[in-house]
Amino acid sequence: MIPALLFGAGAGTGLWLLLTWALPPAPALSDQLAQISSRPPDPLIVLAADAAWVRRWGRVFVPGLRKIGLPGAKIEADLRVTGRGVDTHLASKGVLTEAGLLVPWLLQAALALGGLSLGVDVPLLAGLVLAALGFLTPDLDVRAKATQRRREFRDALSAFLDLVWITLAGGAGVEAALGDAAAVGTGPAFDKIRRALYAAQLTRTTPWTTLRQLGEELDIAELSELATSISLAGTEGTRVRASLAAKAQALRTHQVAEAETDAQAATERMALPVTLLFLGFLGFIAYPAVIQVLNGL
Repeated sequence: MIPALLFGAGAGTGLWLLLTWALPPAPALSDQLAQISSRPPDPLIVLAADAAWVRRWGRVFVPGLRKIGLPGAKIEADLRVTGRGVDTHLASKGVLTEAGLLVPWLLQAALALGGLSLGVDVPLLAGLVLAALGFLTPDLDVRAKATQRRREFRDALSAFLDLVWITLAGGAGVEAALGDAAAVGTGPAFDKIRRALYAAQLTRTTPWTTLRQLGEELDIAELSELATSISLAGTEGTRVRASLAAKAQALRTHQVAEAETDAQAATERMALPVTLLFLGFLGFIAYPAVIQVLNGL
């Protein structure tokens, strides 16, 4: 009974995804009116291209997964930080889920050719577990990479702040200081900052506006706070050199604290292997004595 229910649920979900892809539902009239009357969103500063294989094999999964609200705002920000396209991420989830479902049955077919059989329950349960792992693995992977990229961005941002306040101390204006500081640095973080400043020039907006938008897109609060501080200098003439220096120092202090935390975590992770190695060494030394005692009984 349980395998039949699971097969029915899987078949129904697959048919629903295929119908959603082939016959997408028409949007409601209220949604269309709200879209017409609302202000169009600002174009994204950080764009990521999708992989070539997605255009061939993964498009069948993308519409259905988008209909159920995936990938979510948090994952989208993580994808922008890592430079992975949303369609690539959703296609990866779909392909890995399908692979997890099919691999146990392919193994079952290979064993059946050799005269062996695992029954129905084993490949069914294994397929469900592997499918769940395949569905969650892309999210876990992009979250781990996004955390590392944000840390690297904060490291670069502290250097960018130092360059900005040094340039301001030399008598440059706010916009000139931002452009000169961004032109000096290298790496992905400085590339994104230069792209934001270039977008401000193209759209004829203030650079702190695009920097704030970049911070919101990448979910980096420090960048949004920097944009707020610089906007005070650009609009109200506030002197922000001391504030930028304090922010840079605070970022470096946070980096040192994170490095110490990582070092302590690595030390704690090494405790278990060292303990197991010590126990194995004790067993190796005590083995001859134990054998002699057992043989003498």
